Amino acid sequence: MGGIRINRSVTIPEHEVEYRFSASGGPGGQHANKAATRAELVWNVSSSEALGPRQRQRVLGSLRHRIDSAGNLRLASDRQRSQMQNRNDVTERFRTLVRDALVPPKPRVDTKPTRASKERRLTEKRKRSDTKQRRKVRFDDF
Repeated sequence: MGGIRINRSVTIPEHEVEYRFSASGGPGGQHANKAATRAELVWNVSSSEALGPRQRQRVLGSLRHRIDSAGNLRLASDRQRSQMQNRNDVTERFRTLVRDALVPPKPRVDTKPTRASKERRLTEKRKRSDTKQRRKVRFDDF
């Protein structure tokens, strides 16, 4: 049973991934007009058996702008003139995209401002305040 290996723990079965081929746009003359070299990969994230609930949520969250309302992730490639090369290209892009989506985000570590940075900020505020105070017109000056 083959599939697309994403990382050590996740392999997407072949029956979950659908490839579609169509004519590619751009230059190429007669070959481009009659050969279906553009490859499109479609994978339904919502119904995938390869992902656990946490992994599914992580992928859905990370790739939410690339997933349609039906839960399908679609990628296409027409960089090459060969259907097989485009299929390999779109598969590799898919693998990289899902692998990166499965990596948990690093937790943010709160940092405290240093004493020197606090001093610089307060000094700058005092300077700014003095500048604005000097701009004021006082009535006792007249």
